[in-house]
Amino acid sequence: VVDVSSQTVKADLSGGYNLLTGLFEASQATFRIVDPNGDWNPANTSSPYYPNLTVNRKIRFTANYGTNGYFLFSGYIQAYNYSYPKDQPIGYVDLVCVDAFRMLNLASITTVAGTSAGQTASARIGNILDQVSFPTQLRDIQTATTTVAADPSTLRTTLAAIQNCEFAEQGAFYINGQGNATFKNRQTLQQASGKTPTYFSNLGDGISYFDFKPAYDDKLIINSASVTRTGGTAQFYQDANSVTKYFPHSVNYDNVMVQTDADANNIATTYVVTRADTTQRIDAMTLDLTTPNYDAGIKAALGFDYFSNVRFYNKGQNGTVIDKVLQVVGIAHSITPNSWKTTFTLSEPLVDGFILNSSQYGIIGTSVLTY
Repeated sequence: VVDVSSQTVKADLSGGYNLLTGLFEASQATFRIVDPNGDWNPANTSSPYYPNLTVNRKIRFTANYGTNGYFLFSGYIQAYNYSYPKDQPIGYVDLVCVDAFRMLNLASITTVAGTSAGQTASARIGNILDQVSFPTQLRDIQTATTTVAADPSTLRTTLAAIQNCEFAEQGAFYINGQGNATFKNRQTLQQASGKTPTYFSNLGDGISYFDFKPAYDDKLIINSASVTRTGGTAQFYQDANSVTKYFPHSVNYDNVMVQTDADANNIATTYVVTRADTTQRIDAMTLDLTTPNYDAGIKAALGFDYFSNVRFYNKGQNGTVIDKVLQVVGIAHSITPNSWKTTFTLSEPLVDGFILNSSQYGIIGTSVLTY
């Protein structure tokens, strides 16, 4: 293990859920290392690291604050972009990195050993990870409630096979900051929205924020969905009022691994009832961790995970108020020796559900009832 913290002058990290594709994407990072001796030049045979500066070396980025340590990124070096500018006396290397999603996307599979019809989606994900020898100690897989059909034994990437099971459960699969393959089931996602949110405000009564990005458009509306399981018939659900109001916004999903048409119908219904309407959104919120007396903001920036709850409050100069409870679905850090900004991508809950005793998601006649 080599610690290059003292040589690192810039770090950019990002990852999260793509609201348009409906899937988590690979977390990516770029680290700039100042290299006065040329030790990080892969072509330098005199380097103390030679010949070990090869692609796919593991890399981790952690932050320490107070007595706590936080894993913000774990992945693999994809490229060494070495630069020696003619107007500078010292060269540097940019380590271009990506998490294990890239490995899963590069590994193709056909037959998956140990599978059978009627498995839970989580058990199937475990079989798929076994197929490519993904370490068991780097897994955090919750038990799913949805059962899946027999594996089709077709040629596809490992990541695509896992994401089919993720979609069947309407859960979440991603690589966390420690590098663990993480799967959260549908029930966990539904219940997460009912937890107490962290309060951010521009009035001084909550954690302050540096910037935010409001949006009001129709890009996330889905009011018509067709979902077809492998070997099944298309299941269709539409919100007629939403179609009348916003015009059709349709999605079609084929070869979904659920075991029954009823499960496919549940997915189509949930997709539409969760996404049939739109309001003013807060797409992103940025925190400046160099803000004086910012203990709560720093802990939020370092400690939040996907699906952490945020209450965002903004009162504009003209008296207009934005007051929304949202979830974190993406996290990005931009860091230099003199600055640290963290940006959260925010969204309404990805999977709605009726939550007992919740003042926001437990209102009969208003909150969404899903499976």
